[in-house]
Amino acid sequence: QVQLVESGGGLVQAGGSLRLSCAASGSIFRINDVRWYRQGPGLQRELIAALNIRDDPYYLDSVKGRFTISRDNAKNTVYLQMNSLKPEDTAVYYCNLDIQESYLNAYGRDYWGQGTQVTVSS
Repeated sequence: QVQLVESGGGLVQAGGSLRLSCAASGSIFRINDVRWYRQGPGLQRELIAALNIRDDPYYLDSVKGRFTISRDNAKNTVYLQMNSLKPEDTAVYYCNLDIQESYLNAYGRDYWGQGTQVTVSS
């Protein structure tokens, strides 16, 4: 079984920075694609950043140049560095990892973090 634990959210003023972490533990053979989503008040969950297994990045246009997704494979941890935060970045942020639990598995399974609140004040 695999568990994801998110941390790093909080309250920050506009223009500030936060770094979110998503640590995976348990039976892990390999972490494939990794993604960060967010869900603002009254909004649908949206994909904001991703890394595929080759570490090719994807960013939603509204966060491009401000957010950076990265991973530390040795620590089974994924990060989202968020700079120049804006009030419209206020949301619950979720990590989503595709994890192979064993070399016997041909494909990974989807795992979600518990979500962490980011609030940006103006």
